[in-house]
This record gives sequence, C-alpha cells and structure tokens, in this order.
Amino acid sequence: MASLDLDPAFALHRGGKLEVRSSVPVRDADDLSLAYTPGVARVCTAIAETPELARDYTWVSNVVAVVSDGTAVLGLGDIGPSAAMPVMEGKALLFKQFAGVDAVPICLDCTDVDALVETVARLAPSFGGVNLEDISAPRCFEVEERLRDLLDIPVFHDDQHGTAIVTLAALRNAARVTGRALGDLRAVVAGAGASGVAVARILLNAGIGDIAVADSKGIVHSGREDLHPVKEALARDSNKMGLAGSTEQALAGADVFIGLSGSTVSEDAVAAMAPDSIVFALSNPTPEVQPSVAARYARVVATGRSDFPNQINNVLAFPGVFRGALDVRARTITEGMKVAAATALADVVGDEVSEDYVIPSPFDERVAPAVAAAVAEQAHAEGVARK
Repeated sequence: MASLDLDPAFALHRGGKLEVRSSVPVRDADDLSLAYTPGVARVCTAIAETPELARDYTWVSNVVAVVSDGTAVLGLGDIGPSAAMPVMEGKALLFKQFAGVDAVPICLDCTDVDALVETVARLAPSFGGVNLEDISAPRCFEVEERLRDLLDIPVFHDDQHGTAIVTLAALRNAARVTGRALGDLRAVVAGAGASGVAVARILLNAGIGDIAVADSKGIVHSGREDLHPVKEALARDSNKMGLAGSTEQALAGADVFIGLSGSTVSEDAVAAMAPDSIVFALSNPTPEVQPSVAARYARVVATGRSDFPNQINNVLAFPGVFRGALDVRARTITEGMKVAAATALADVVGDEVSEDYVIPSPFDERVAPAVAAAVAEQAHAEGVARK
C-alpha cells in the first residue's frame, strides 16, 4: 500500500488531516490540579447548577459536529461512513482554516432517519452546532427538520444551504452585470435533490421573478402525482408559468440556468435562452454544459470547478455562517440569516463585479468575516441570538 503514497493526494491524507491540541499548558502539579482534579470539579459543579455556563467554560461554544452517513458523498454516491471520513476531515479542516471554528468529523454507521436523528441529538450536548453533510435526499430534509425542532443549536445541511447561499450571492452579481434585478429573472434549475430544492427556496425568498425545478422526470409542477412532500411543496410555490416537460424545453427564453443534477444540457438549449443569459453549470467534475460552449451564448458563466472563473464553492458560506452563529450563540440558522450571508458575500465583490468576477475567491480574507458579521447581525434582528 505504500505505493499509494506516490499519489500526492494519498501522501497528504496519510494519518488523517486533523489532530487535537491542548489550548492550555500542563507544566507542573499546579497546572494539573487546575486542568483536571480537583479544580475541574468546581467548574463541573457550576455548570451542573447553571448549564449555560458550559458555553463559557468548555469548548462547546466554538465546536461543530460534521456529521455524515456516507450516502451521498461528493459525486461518489453511497460509499459508506468509512469512505466518507476523508471528506468530513476536509470539511473540519476548512472550518478551522477559514473561520477559526473547531470541528469534529463524525461518520455514522446508520442510514435510518430515526436512528440518525436520535444519534445526533444524543451527541448534541458536546457541540455548539451541527453541520450535516452528504446525506442523501429526500432523507436529508427530514433529518435536518427534525433536528432543528429538537435542538437549540444551529443545524445546517451544507449540501443544501451552503450551495444555496453561494448561488444566490453569485446570481445577485450576475444580474447586476446584465443590468437586471432578481425580480426580472426567470430561472430553471436542473436537479431537485438537496441542493436543487434549497437553491430554489432561497431564490424564491430573495424575490426571483419565477423559477422552475426539474428532476429526472421533468419539470416539477402541481399536476404530477409522483412527488414526495418536499417536491409537492416546491410545486405549489414555484413555476408560476405552469411549465411541464423537460429542462431543455423550459430553457427556451429563460434568463438563468442552474445545473445541480449531473445531467447534460445541449448547446441548442443554451442558445435558445434569452439574451444576456446566465448559466451556472455546477455539477462536478463535469458541468452540465462546458463553459466554453455556454460562453458562446451566455453573458455570465459559473461552474463548481476551480479551473474556471466564478467558482460556486460552499467554502465561501459555511465557515462564516457558523462563525457568526456561534459568536452570538444563536439557537438556529434562519432563512433570513442565510439571505443575509448571501448578500454580504455578494457585497465583497462590490464595484469590481464583471462577467468573470461575480463571486469572490475562497482565499479572499474578507469573505468569512463579512459573512459572519451579517449572520450575527441578522440573528440579533430575528431574536435567535443569546449573546
């Protein structure tokens, strides 16, 4: 197996990407007596009497659980909890790197919704927030909703909401480039899984003119009888034009295409979109339409890849979102907090906005602080902050 280390990815991952380090010294007996017994007993007693003190005198206020069951990992699908661990480690690394948030990867060997909810709920006292990751749809919707109802700490499914926040931010700026507002745009989303539904929801909340979402059987509309409850609700709230049929048919005259499906869209379908169209082909590693093809017709093109301009990358959202929520000890992450995060992210670009720059780089040091500040302010405005 040592030959695997000839691949730099394997070499980097050998031994894992995380470790635990002490934040206080233990140099002598006095330090030991404060860090552990007998000094620790005084802290434990105080927390037992006033549980909220755990947020001041333990690591809870700055630590997030990164939880997955391994059923929808990146573009790899259901590869199980052990194979998901490198991704969860990577997520924890990004929390620390970009926002100074400590995170613990937890891969669970269960896929039943009841078991997932119960397990995470029992782990919750050790954490200040829960980041759900790579849990397949439609189970992911129920898992998140039930945990949000059960817990008084932020629960955030990044595959849904991280993607949605960054997409909204980029689309706000893309609309600016074309001289339009969100309310002027008709969008088509390919993919009605976790990210597709969340993107549609945040765009509706932000005031998109109209939006239609397609799954593998075509456009989601109220006349279909094969929809699970999440899609039924989406059908009621979207697609004001009453479109049916395929994604490509819906694209005729559309202003925006957002691909989150892993499918393909023909050049002819992109060519049939409205003038100054916007194409976000976000599937990885293969976009729904190649950027060079989309650019022949679209004014703004974005992908999920780092080797093209305008990368829609969740790392632009989740570190700052949790940083802001943890800083004010928020009970939850609201829709308003997500929209505030997207607005702050779009504003980082500012007057530099252009066809090839509608979203900042993940390495722009302004991003996480701006998102965190906006999330914290909105948490206070909505009354979900405890600090």
